[in-house]
Amino acid sequence: DRDNSRVPYKLAFYRAVFKRAERLRRSGRRVLVMGDFNTAHREIDLARPKGNRDNSGFLPEERAELDRWIAAGWTDSFRAFHEGPDHYSWWSQRFGVRERNVGWRIDYFYITEDLLPDLSNAWIATDVMGSDHCPVMMEIK
Repeated sequence: DRDNSRVPYKLAFYRAVFKRAERLRRSGRRVLVMGDFNTAHREIDLARPKGNRDNSGFLPEERAELDRWIAAGWTDSFRAFHEGPDHYSWWSQRFGVRERNVGWRIDYFYITEDLLPDLSNAWIATDVMGSDHCPVMMEIK
């Protein structure tokens, strides 16, 4: 099991980013929020959801913060194009884990609704090596 002692800090950070992004959006700006959120949003966003329910990165309170983005009208750009499982952006560095695709999708681009007409593609560049993460990509016209 992972150490969950930093979860309150993580949740406070999520809330602060959300508040700032919402303020920008309400001011009429088109906003992109991107990065390593260190949370798999839904069960299809990690290879072993049942075994990770009590671990930071898949706790209900962390997932609820990502639910808040979607409920407020933000779009997970990757899910706009890819609905199914087995798409991950992070893998443990243990031997063979990445090759077996036992990973987590924890890197996101959340975009405001007004950017949707310009969103032409989103993907995970799993062929790019060199880190325990791989790049997540998004194309806007």
